[in-house]
Amino acid sequence: MDTLFVGLAGVVALSTPVVLATLGEILTERAGVINLALNGTILLSAMTGFAVAVNTDSLVLGFLAGALVGMVVALLVAFTSLSLGQSQVAVGFVLTLFTRDLAYFLGTPYMGRQGPRLPHWPIPVLKDLPILGPLFFQHDVLTYFSYLVIVGMVFWFFYTRPGLILRGLGEQPAAAYVRGARVRLLQYVYTAVGGALVGLAGPTYSLSVKAGWKGIISGLDGVGWIALALTIFGGWHPLRGALGAYLFGLLQWLSLVLQTHVKDVPTQVLQVAPFPIMILLLLFVNIGNTEWMQRTLAGLPPEIRHGVLRVLRALQVQPPAALGQIFTEE
Repeated sequence: MDTLFVGLAGVVALSTPVVLATLGEILTERAGVINLALNGTILLSAMTGFAVAVNTDSLVLGFLAGALVGMVVALLVAFTSLSLGQSQVAVGFVLTLFTRDLAYFLGTPYMGRQGPRLPHWPIPVLKDLPILGPLFFQHDVLTYFSYLVIVGMVFWFFYTRPGLILRGLGEQPAAAYVRGARVRLLQYVYTAVGGALVGLAGPTYSLSVKAGWKGIISGLDGVGWIALALTIFGGWHPLRGALGAYLFGLLQWLSLVLQTHVKDVPTQVLQVAPFPIMILLLLFVNIGNTEWMQRTLAGLPPEIRHGVLRVLRALQVQPPAALGQIFTEE
């Protein structure tokens, strides 16, 4: 049982950067902006955060540098689309390739170097709670910060007037503008904040979860695409997105556990298995309205058909109606 708790606590820690990146993208897309540069941003911020921490011997400056990288990349996406009218998808895709290669190039001098690592900081009293204590309250500051971001975003989105305006930016920016919202400015602000959260995911890897910078063998390439998928999987809802990130972390942990028990399957297959599984789950979320699924359901007994329909409707998600559209204030 102790081994299980240790493993699940490791899942929480391993999931923290994915949680931060997913929440950052949810915030950005709720404001109507698509930032496809997540993958390269995480790599560049991981390298930058580690390099700054090594040169300054300051973890705080390392994390701030990572957040700044994420903010700058996100603002580039916002500026080229909102102000220059370029495609958010095209710009984001180009930026993710550029920042990825830039991270590998600039990070060469830091390959394999030792650097500071964020220490664990168990929370007094809470760490002694049965079950919950070992799972959630014996981690580092960034993990606790991710909890606050989840709760804070849920509260901001659904229980405050600014949150209502934020959702309006992605759904009906014209209506938000009529009600007095400064749409363009708010989109810049939320894109910058979302980008900063994505930027924090990088040094959370290089200064905590997977301490150090190892270039192309760091194992970070692809995490940004998973965060984008989890944004959709979570229905642009902070809590669902975070739960999806923890599910991905659980799949990664299970792949490690299975390596010691399943001898006939190559370890490479188990290592990459969480990625296609998440893609299949993403497809499952969106198959409810497909024609072939409707035909399949029509052939099932009524009791089974109604049960399957309830599950599919619960999983079905819709993107913000104005996502990716450029609103012009007139």
